[in-house]
Amino acid sequence: MIIAGEASGDLHASQLIKSLKELDPEFDLRYFGGDMMEKESRRRPDLHYKEMNVMGFSEVLRKLPVILRNLRKAKALIDVYRPDALILVDYPGFNLKLAKYASKAGIPVHYFISPKVWAWKEYRVRKIKKYVDKLYSILPFEVGFYKKHDYDVTYVGNPSVQEIAYSLKHIPPRKHFLERQGLSDDKPIIALLPGSRKGEIRNNLPLMIEAAKRFPDFQYVVGAAPSIPEKYYREIAQDPGLKVAFGVTHTLLKYSQAAVVTSGTATLETALIGTPQVVAYRANGMKISYMIMEKLLKVRYVSLPNLIVNNNVVPELLVHNCTADAIARELTPLLQPSPRRDWQIAGYRNMQRRLGNYVASEYVAELIYDSLRGDNETFDHPGSAGVAPAPGDEVAAPPRKKKKRKKKKKPAASSAEQSEGEEKTKENPD
Repeated sequence: MIIAGEASGDLHASQLIKSLKELDPEFDLRYFGGDMMEKESRRRPDLHYKEMNVMGFSEVLRKLPVILRNLRKAKALIDVYRPDALILVDYPGFNLKLAKYASKAGIPVHYFISPKVWAWKEYRVRKIKKYVDKLYSILPFEVGFYKKHDYDVTYVGNPSVQEIAYSLKHIPPRKHFLERQGLSDDKPIIALLPGSRKGEIRNNLPLMIEAAKRFPDFQYVVGAAPSIPEKYYREIAQDPGLKVAFGVTHTLLKYSQAAVVTSGTATLETALIGTPQVVAYRANGMKISYMIMEKLLKVRYVSLPNLIVNNNVVPELLVHNCTADAIARELTPLLQPSPRRDWQIAGYRNMQRRLGNYVASEYVAELIYDSLRGDNETFDHPGSAGVAPAPGDEVAAPPRKKKKRKKKKKPAASSAEQSEGEEKTKENPD
């Protein structure tokens, strides 16, 4: 049984289902998720994630009856279906409650994509240690974080690495992309990624457009979320000539000179594609909200590229600091050859080395499959593969198998992991 409560979880869980099917074509599945999981499993979800997706304290309060109803439905499914394993994908507010229920029912709980407890709500670690049997991390620095809490997790690689690599192999030529989207061939592109939720789009898109309009030699294009109708973007933007591109975000980023991106997984994807970016996140509230957030957050950065390399690779404009003036100021050096643009691209390479090239879905599927078969003894203790972590990360490399198997071999480790500290991050040009 798999629970994914968001679009990104649906994507990652669908890849996990695909890998599990390769290991055991006869395995049976029930799940909460979306269209991509349905495509891989060839059965409809017991609950679509669109009925689960909520964001923010006020929205949670408003939809509390729906959330509780969904939770009851998931518990009832556990009671009736009695799965051999419950696999949770991110979505911690809901999934940690379900982990407790399943654990008390004697069902093994596997967590794919750790909740971001290192950023805030660190108290959730206690629940993870108590109710989660195996946790699989997709961010290398999380291993060191959990180690401080005396809890072993396995870094399995980041799914976005393979997803972006696959996507880039299948993008159309630039000329074809521009023609299909009705874009000019004379002006370079600024990509605007205002988020995947209506609240994010409402808060960020107008500022992004206002900043982009200050560069008349460029054209700006919105990379749209699949679940948001085009009409909503146009209502928020109030821009008759707005270009909105659906289902081609990776291609848009590849052919853009720079991007303005709302904080989230999109910042990592933009970095993996290699497009310089400004991270912008305008939320409700002003300076007081920012001060409260600073007290709650346990990390120096919020964007994934900065977190992974532990340095200020991409500029972060948050809450009241996110203005059209600030976005334009940070965007200016990225639209032309400059030390700031070179700095970001070098930081991206450092980030990719730290992420490595493990195929996350295949690796997690094998770990879960072997745990159900009682084959855990075929793996060495985490961190014993003889691969050095990137500087300062305290990353345990994925374990190496002792005996040969007929399944696919685990990909080789990244070059940086083979040579600790081979290339340290250079001093910030600012």
